[in-house]
Amino acid sequence: MTFRLTRVLPPDDTAAALCADVLYGLTRTPKTLPPKWLYDAHGSELFEQITQLPTYPVGRAELGLLLLHARDIAEQTGACSLIELGSGSSQKTRLLLDALPGLHTYVPVDVSESALRQAGQTLLIERPALSVHALIADFTGALTLPQTPGPRLVAFLGSTIGNLLPAERATFLTSVRALLAPGDTLLLGTDLVKDESVLVAAYDDALTAKFNKNVLAVINRELGADFDPDAFAHVALWDAGHEWIEMRLRSLTEQTVKIPALGLAVDFADGEDLRTEISAKFRKQGLRRELAAAGLTVEHVWTSPGQGYGLALAAPSRGGTRTEHATSGSTGLQATGLPS
Repeated sequence: MTFRLTRVLPPDDTAAALCADVLYGLTRTPKTLPPKWLYDAHGSELFEQITQLPTYPVGRAELGLLLLHARDIAEQTGACSLIELGSGSSQKTRLLLDALPGLHTYVPVDVSESALRQAGQTLLIERPALSVHALIADFTGALTLPQTPGPRLVAFLGSTIGNLLPAERATFLTSVRALLAPGDTLLLGTDLVKDESVLVAAYDDALTAKFNKNVLAVINRELGADFDPDAFAHVALWDAGHEWIEMRLRSLTEQTVKIPALGLAVDFADGEDLRTEISAKFRKQGLRRELAAAGLTVEHVWTSPGQGYGLALAAPSRGGTRTEHATSGSTGLQATGLPS
C-alpha cells in the first residue's frame, strides 16, 4: 500500500475563514454561523457521542444500509477509485472498501489532518494492496482531486448534504457532477422527512446542547472572545416550510460580547437567536429533482426500515457534459487532477 497526504488548504486558511465567518455572521440580522465551526477536536468527540444516542438514529441507519447493500453498490458501480468527501475516521467507508473487489485507490477528503493520518495508518495495516491519497481540504471550497483510475465512486455520507442551504446544495451538486466522467457515480446519504417529534428529539438533548455551545468555546479560544456559554440556551426547532431542523443559541439576557481579534463588540438582545446549523431532511422525489437539476440521474435509492434514512446512487445524466473546471459560488470543486 502507498499512503500520500496532500494539503490543499493553505496553513493559515482555517484561521482566516473563521475570522471572515464570525465577522459576517455576527454583524448581520439574523445572526448565523456556519456549522463547520462546531467541529473542533472536542466538538467532534461530542458528535461521536451524539451518534450513539437512541434518539439520534442517523449513523446507525446509514451503517445498517451499508452493511446490507455495500455489495449491491459495488456491483452497480464497479468502482476502481473511491473518493469520500468529509471522510473523518473512514469507519463506515470500510464496508465499501471491503465490498469493492477491483478497488485501486481511496481518496479521503477532510479538513482534519490528524483524522486523515490516523485513518491512513490503520488502512496501511489492514489493506496492504490499497493506495490511499488523502487530501487536507474543505470540500465546500475549491477542491482539486488526484488523477485516479475509473470508474470512480464519490461518497458523501452522514446526511452532511443537509447542512447546506438550498442554493449551496445546488452549487455543490453541480460541482460534484462536473467531476464525474461517464461511468462514475455519486453515493449520497440523506436523512428523510419524518414525524416532527422524532426529528426534534434527535437534536434536543443535553449532549447536543454541549455540542452546540462548543462553537462559542471555539471563538473564545481562537479569537479571544468572551462568550459566556451559560448565558445562552440551546434551541432545536423544526421549520416545516423549509423541512429542516434549526439549531440555535438563544441569548438569556441583553448582553455585549467582545471579540478582540476582530476589534468587534456584538450586542445580543434578550431572547435573540444565533443560528448555528440547519439540517435539511429530504423526500425522495425532491432529492431526485435536486440531483436532476445538477445533471445527475438517480439509479437506485436504498431506505432504512420505516423510510427514515436513504442512500441514493446517482450517475451523470445522459446528454450532460463533464466540465474540467467548476468553481461556481462558495461551494466549488475542480476536476483537474493532482498527480496520482
